[in-house]
Amino acid sequence: MDERFLLEVTYKGEQLKYDAQLRTRGYIHYYEVDLDGIPVQFEPDEEGSYRALVTPDQINSKDNKIDTGLLQVLVKKLESLEG
Repeated sequence: MDERFLLEVTYKGEQLKYDAQLRTRGYIHYYEVDLDGIPVQFEPDEEGSYRALVTPDQINSKDNKIDTGLLQVLVKKLESLEG
């Protein structure tokens, strides 16, 4: 079952809202967050923390650069949802 929700975070003094979805693949769950048209997956690592799965092009692109600080804030928010 895939569950959609609005993920709200504060980053650099701004309140940001992103469309997110909890997805499952077999026994594994992950979050997919739409960062201004770029889908980014966040999955749990071996220690239970989340990591963002992004390509170097997504981080370094001139047109749609993803801020690594924003990814860290999103990871903390997703971890807080887990309880």
